[in-house]
Amino acid sequence: MLSKAKTLQAVLEMQKLFPDAHCELDHETPFQLLIATILSAQATDKGVNKVTPKLFAIYPNAHALANSEEEVVIECIQSLGLYRNKAKNIRLCAQQLVERFNGEVPRTREELMQLAGVGQKTANVVLSVAFGLPAFAVDTHVERISKRLQMVKQSASVLEVEETLCKKLPKDLWGKAHHWMIFFGRYHCIARKPKCASCPLLDICAYGQKEV
Repeated sequence: MLSKAKTLQAVLEMQKLFPDAHCELDHETPFQLLIATILSAQATDKGVNKVTPKLFAIYPNAHALANSEEEVVIECIQSLGLYRNKAKNIRLCAQQLVERFNGEVPRTREELMQLAGVGQKTANVVLSVAFGLPAFAVDTHVERISKRLQMVKQSASVLEVEETLCKKLPKDLWGKAHHWMIFFGRYHCIARKPKCASCPLLDICAYGQKEV
């Protein structure tokens, strides 16, 4: 596996490629980010961004969504995969926010993960993006490139990927590194036909060296 120093070096190279990397889920509030992130499971950010303007125009906050009609929510998000289950989850999540947190999004992982539809990745996204707290969300892009670059074990679970990256990277970089790695995975080290020949990390990437 890559050493701690090499892992940091690789992530900083990703920063050079994508210095403006950011969360691509459109949102104006922590609540909207939470709902958009729940909707993004097994969906693209672009797909989510197509449905949330209508959804948030009708239900801009937890109190509004908590009192929503399920069929109206379904109509807003039905272009997404698993839309019926997601409609159920986001309505229940909003109700829980109102009942337990006065409609406000909590700022701890433990409280966030008590909400319907919220797993560790979603909680980490909200903590990092909405509140600027140190958290490292592992999505498919982060998992793929961390394994391709041998930052983590090939057999590592998502939780183990998160734990390893958090150990290898400075805490104050977790949130930013998450976005650099996502952009690197989304636009450069893509799942099929990664751009290995032009990659600045080719010299430390055994996967890429086999591809070129």
